[in-house]
Amino acid sequence: MYPGHVDLNLLATLAVLLQTKSVTGTARRLGLSQPTVSRSLAELRRILNDPLLIRTSAGMQRTSRADDMVEPVQRWLTSTSALLNPPCQEPERLDRCFRIACTDYGVLTVIAPALAPITAAAPQVTIDIVPFSADMTQKLASGEIDLIVSGLKPDHAVVHSRSLFVDSYSCVMRGDHPLAEPETPLLLDAFFAWPHIGIVVSDLAVDGVEVRLGTRSVERRVTARLPYFHAAPALIAESDMIMTLPTRAATRFAKSYGLATRPAPVEIDCLDYRLLWHERSARDQATIWLAETLARECASAG
Repeated sequence: MYPGHVDLNLLATLAVLLQTKSVTGTARRLGLSQPTVSRSLAELRRILNDPLLIRTSAGMQRTSRADDMVEPVQRWLTSTSALLNPPCQEPERLDRCFRIACTDYGVLTVIAPALAPITAAAPQVTIDIVPFSADMTQKLASGEIDLIVSGLKPDHAVVHSRSLFVDSYSCVMRGDHPLAEPETPLLLDAFFAWPHIGIVVSDLAVDGVEVRLGTRSVERRVTARLPYFHAAPALIAESDMIMTLPTRAATRFAKSYGLATRPAPVEIDCLDYRLLWHERSARDQATIWLAETLARECASAG
């Protein structure tokens, strides 16, 4: 199969099918119906004389030939993405599903403030939030995701980035916790004297607080680790544990659950929250519009 012999949209469907190994996932990603994607898969199977995806006990898996096609098809798709994603000058006519990798903090501080303005300007746009993963930079390069919202230090040789805001850290605890007063930053000795809830970033297993504490992180006694902080209220309310979050999240979180906050030790440096995208999207007007909307709305909500 060669690009000149096959419809561009069919090749785009093939690229996503090879990534997701799912008709449903491909339909959602491309904003198509499942029957449409099923028909495309049937046509691709006919053209290539290969089943491409086969059902197994572990779910749909690629055939050997499909495995061999992943890289060349994706390379072709990347080089011709401008043809498949024409410039978006009118958001109200944009019909597209954007996939954004972020944590629940990113949803709270970046996605939530922008969602209403996005849907008002572009009613047919959908946003799929996906969790962080160790290979999310590769997924950005392949087009499997469109943007990453992250406080992790970006590799500027691999991605473009835009600073969204800088946030301090605060500790969250039960209202009558001995550390709840006064409103000055905790000293490290007091911080280390109490048990902690650690927040880790998906399968990256990155705890941002440990990263910022450096060599002193071994002094922090972590009693429980969670991949998202909204599961923590029951753990905090009935215990001496404290949880350290970016202040924007800590303030809203504490207010929602009747908890107390106190500034974290000054040794825990600030969080530079950023929006990341790949060179393949640098001239995609739809992605640029979305990035600008996210940046504007989360700045005004701060």
